[in-house]
Amino acid sequence: MKCQKCGANNANTHVKTIINGEFKEYDLCSECAHKMGYTNVFADMENDFSNLLGSFFTNVLPARTQATRCEFCGSSYPEIAKTGQVGCAHCYELFADQLYPSIRRIHGNTTHCGKNSGRAARKAQKPAEMTKEEKIADMKQQLDAAVKEQNFERAAELRDKIREMEG
Repeated sequence: MKCQKCGANNANTHVKTIINGEFKEYDLCSECAHKMGYTNVFADMENDFSNLLGSFFTNVLPARTQATRCEFCGSSYPEIAKTGQVGCAHCYELFADQLYPSIRRIHGNTTHCGKNSGRAARKAQKPAEMTKEEKIADMKQQLDAAVKEQNFERAAELRDKIREMEG
């Protein structure tokens, strides 16, 4: 599509205006759009966003000219601090002393402390930590699974253990 103002260049800017209740649309090339006062509102935001992320890493950057680099991705801490983007998982280990204070400041912690489902939490427990009732309930679930799989030898063993624990 050609620019509606000059008719020479390809249009790459779409402008919609409502003036005194009158709706108008224009397809303009970047030169005509700039002449008419329409500029790219996002042009300056790209650098601002990178600076915002980088501002979280406000630790003093190393004064050496040859910064330590990750052997896997080639990132250095000054680059990470500038962009706010960690290169790879190995960078967390290599730059731990510099990264963790910033991560702690941003997230409040440096280890995951999210929710576990009840089932996952029970699986994470050691069998020795389970109460007698929990062990019996777990063995009953195993018994049901063994019957469904038609593993009757295993089911008989579990049945006998459950009776022994209950008796």
